[in-house]
Amino acid sequence: MSRYDLTDFEWCVIEPLLPNKSRGVPRVDDRRVLNGIFWVLRSGAPWRDLPERYGPRTTCYNRFVRWRKAGVWDRMMDAITAAHDGDIQMIDSTSVRAHQQAATAKRGIEIIVSVVPEVGSRPKSTRSSMGKVFRSD
Repeated sequence: MSRYDLTDFEWCVIEPLLPNKSRGVPRVDDRRVLNGIFWVLRSGAPWRDLPERYGPRTTCYNRFVRWRKAGVWDRMMDAITAAHDGDIQMIDSTSVRAHQQAATAKRGIEIIVSVVPEVGSRPKSTRSSMGKVFRSD
């Protein structure tokens, strides 16, 4: 079991909430796909870096998106909260603040961009795709 995989208790709570409409092709194991989705979400890695043990990355991504549109994730969060009797804390990026020095801009530096065409000079590049510009002197 990987560090991001669901425990047996978590799986017992989540399994009944998953859509189980079988279509033509047999579905990939839901628990494995969920573990893959949680691996991407918890690690912050892109979908293309998903380890092979979780199955095809397109399956994990497509199921994540499909379940988001169907509201499955909302039902899961409600069930997990109810299973822990509301004694659960969650943190998302809206409650995390960065230190002022985390910004890339440096204070006190002024950047001045000056583009002044020389008087009477001809353009030294090819024609612009923006069309003609008329100047009034």
